[in-house]
Amino acid sequence: SRDELAGMLYENSDEPYCEELAKAITDEIRKGHRVDTTTKLRRIIEETLDFLPEKDKKETIKKTCQRTFQALRIEVNDEMGALRRFLCQALEELRPGGRLVIITYHSLEDRLVKNFMRSGNFSGEIDRDFFGQAKTPLKPLTNKPIVPSEQEVSDNPRSRSAKLRVAVKL
Repeated sequence: SRDELAGMLYENSDEPYCEELAKAITDEIRKGHRVDTTTKLRRIIEETLDFLPEKDKKETIKKTCQRTFQALRIEVNDEMGALRRFLCQALEELRPGGRLVIITYHSLEDRLVKNFMRSGNFSGEIDRDFFGQAKTPLKPLTNKPIVPSEQEVSDNPRSRSAKLRVAVKL
């Protein structure tokens, strides 16, 4: 549905034009047109964002296409579900003192990993004992993620969005 598509675009990629895109895509489908290629989807995005000022249009369309394709890939491949299952299994398999090291490539993954490493759950809410002490199975080893240096990004531009997080099992 239109609402589900808008929600998926927002949840999986923080797409600012999720409502407009969802309406345009579902309208296209209701007209009997198939949206079965990336070229067709890009055309819909271009038409939907035609209202933008010319100076911003090209870059915004490019970024919106990237976010939209990312959101669809995440949904179709159940990437967040797979990451949740992996983190739970990793926690079960780790021995006390073992380290969990994860590299994320976009904010949705990073938020999920950060919450899990800080609290042992995906909401990020920390359980506390009677005395107010945190009851978490993991302890992050750094306050902030480790990101690539300028030199590394220069050598490998695809590393730009990578964030490495490390936690030890208590």
